[in-house]
Amino acid sequence: MGLFDTIRTVLGTNAEADATRDADPEDLFGMSTAYVTMEADLGFVSVGAAALCFSGVDSTDFAETVDDVEAILRAGEEETGTEFELREDSHGWEWVVLRDDDPEDLVTSVHFAADEFIERGYGSRILAAVFGFERIEDRRGGDDGDADRAYWIYSFRRGAYYPFAPKRGKERDQRLEFKLESMLDGELGLEDDESYWYPMWPDRDGGHPWE
Repeated sequence: MGLFDTIRTVLGTNAEADATRDADPEDLFGMSTAYVTMEADLGFVSVGAAALCFSGVDSTDFAETVDDVEAILRAGEEETGTEFELREDSHGWEWVVLRDDDPEDLVTSVHFAADEFIERGYGSRILAAVFGFERIEDRRGGDDGDADRAYWIYSFRRGAYYPFAPKRGKERDQRLEFKLESMLDGELGLEDDESYWYPMWPDRDGGHPWE
């Protein structure tokens, strides 16, 4: 089993029966306050984007569900200015990518998309929600080996968040990940089994997981 097959298994892509809990989009609202803590206490701000990763189904009903998700997000774009796109990455994952400078709008839009999948009976096809952050340069205070970006990944299969801090060369800044865990414990529902902190590597150095 390859790396991405392993991640698909852990995040619940293999089959709906593989899910260990019902997907709950209400968990996503915990990220609203986490954005504040990330900036005030850790010196990280939103990258202005977030994404929902899902596993597609070859059926007319699922295609119509995706169309409905697009319609909901298009209406939201007119109201909040949150831009979106649907795309498939090189590993076969499908993404709803959202862009907005307002973190609250990002959280709300990710919730809308996830909630529609769930309402249509496809909650277990949702793999993860990914929220990106970048370090404020003048508050780095670390050495050049520190990761400049960090992500909070919400696993719908596990019903919990975990941190992911990639560095160049597909290495992880585990020191930063453990710091994020310590600072956000109690504010987010965190994954306490570190073996489930699976990376979602971008295709290129400096990219995002959804690119």
